[in-house]
Amino acid sequence: MPHILIVEDETIIRSALRRLLERNHYQVSEAGSVQEARERQSLRGFDLIISDLRLPGAPGTELIRLAEGIPVLIMTSYASLRSAVDSMKMGAMDYIAKPFDHDEMLQTVARILNERRQAPAALAEPAAAQASGEIGIIGSCPAMRDLFGKIRKVAPTDSTVLIQGESGTGKELVARALHDLSKRAKAPLISVNCAAIPETLIESELFGHEKGAFTGAVAGRTGLVEAADGGTLFLDEIGELPLEAQARLLRVLQEGEIRRVGSVQSQKVDVRLIAATHRDLKGLSKTGQFREDLFYRLNVISLKLPALRERDGDVLEIAWAFLKRQSERMKCGEMRFSPEAEQTICQYAWPGNVRELENAIERAVILCEGQTIPADLLGVDVELEDEDFAELPDPEVNGSHEPTEDLSLEDYFQHFVLEHQDHMTETELARKLGISRKCLWERRQRLGIPRRKSSAPSS
Repeated sequence: MPHILIVEDETIIRSALRRLLERNHYQVSEAGSVQEARERQSLRGFDLIISDLRLPGAPGTELIRLAEGIPVLIMTSYASLRSAVDSMKMGAMDYIAKPFDHDEMLQTVARILNERRQAPAALAEPAAAQASGEIGIIGSCPAMRDLFGKIRKVAPTDSTVLIQGESGTGKELVARALHDLSKRAKAPLISVNCAAIPETLIESELFGHEKGAFTGAVAGRTGLVEAADGGTLFLDEIGELPLEAQARLLRVLQEGEIRRVGSVQSQKVDVRLIAATHRDLKGLSKTGQFREDLFYRLNVISLKLPALRERDGDVLEIAWAFLKRQSERMKCGEMRFSPEAEQTICQYAWPGNVRELENAIERAVILCEGQTIPADLLGVDVELEDEDFAELPDPEVNGSHEPTEDLSLEDYFQHFVLEHQDHMTETELARKLGISRKCLWERRQRLGIPRRKSSAPSS
């Protein structure tokens, strides 16, 4: 029976959590502070420590150091989200917000204990190498937490992984995490951007060539696949790989061997392949632009990286991390965002994703003349409340009397745009819907509503 220690100074919460865990067949001990836990318990005798972040005397994060590798689950209020993220960086296994949902707590506890059973050697390492800190990606929204769980499960295997996501979402960070958490971590990770290598050179770059294989080949050369032998090969933008190179790559996956350009002999390689793309490879395979057999070989494990606009609550967390990093790089002291800047960061859709956010903050830090970054230095345009219908327009505008009470928001949007785009500009439509022009365009794209060549009659 797993033994869990609860460290919580509020008796009601501590007792309720104890009853919940005991009903689910866990052995439970409790303490009201870090000091009490140290005095009354041998911390290394527990399978898991669940601790409140804010405790009298010392914070719950102190247990991460004292427990020496025992997983620590931090409990925190929603208002302390940033502190929870800092806890993860210090080595907490995970965090859970109070008031917590019973099912969520039980699922989190079961997952942590299961990971501890499956990887006892990893848990013997310093706590700073555990949990979200080991993945190296900031994020606490459900989509990212689900992604982190999949990364932890997939990383120890040798399975081929296909990472899908828009440009700028951090696909290379996911590849790095998969490599660092694998048994190949001490071997090289070779990263290749397939879109950055000229088509005439890509086969030679990937698979190497023999002396005299082509004009200019004055000496033999080891390819990048061979250089990754024993480690991991990360092929970014694999959708840009020419068909000839795709055939050679398929042989690597099927046979575990390569043949240099100009050579008649093959040689074995032991490489774990991770690929990434922002394109629809399945669609490309149906049109003959990507080999269908290679797509199915790549798509053993598929990880979907959400766009930044889909990661509710993460954007400010990431922005703070970038601000801290840039402030330290520029040696300009502790900086902060103005309330208006934070609002802008949350409302803007960030089509360039995390990369665009990082560039905006770097620019703002360079241009800022004080310690507080104003909204205008971010260089983004947020006209109104992006992504929200702040004020739904009057259904009787311009004489339209059709009932709308049975329409969903998307139905209403489609109905309103089709009804009024002949006599309203895009700006007027956006203003009436309470969204930005950019958001209007994105919703048009998603719902398949074409924009008229002339949105309004000329005056």
